Amino acid sequence: MSKSKDEGAIGEQEVITLVKCPNCGKKLMGLPKNYPLFDIQCTACSFRAQVKTNNAKPKGEVFGAGWDIIEKVLKSGHMVPPLIVNFKWNHKGKSYQTILFYPFVPKDYLKKRVLSPTARRANYKMFNYIGLDKLPHFILYDSERV
Repeated sequence: MSKSKDEGAIGEQEVITLVKCPNCGKKLMGLPKNYPLFDIQCTACSFRAQVKTNNAKPKGEVFGAGWDIIEKVLKSGHMVPPLIVNFKWNHKGKSYQTILFYPFVPKDYLKKRVLSPTARRANYKMFNYIGLDKLPHFILYDSERV
């Protein structure tokens, strides 16, 4: 597994451990590896979300995933899945963590990109989430507030 996939799996597990379902307050659980669109779901209600982990302070742009699946979902009239971003960073020797929930990400907030011809997955179509700093969101966890 690549370093970014390892970090993503760790980040998903942190969300499951630290956060309760934003809809009903029950426990979250992971979905099977390579499950399309979603990474976690509630053990009690129908809540599901995509999880992204970013080793930086909260910011407006984070890497998304493969473009083909999200494009098919959007073309069929479905919405972008709810997004949870697990931001982790260090500053002056101290670790910080903030987990933010974006219940609605408009499709205009997805920016298509293509990996370079020399990348391991040459010319693979992907997307980034952009403008997150402008979207309404909820703080699900903040290490400074615990």
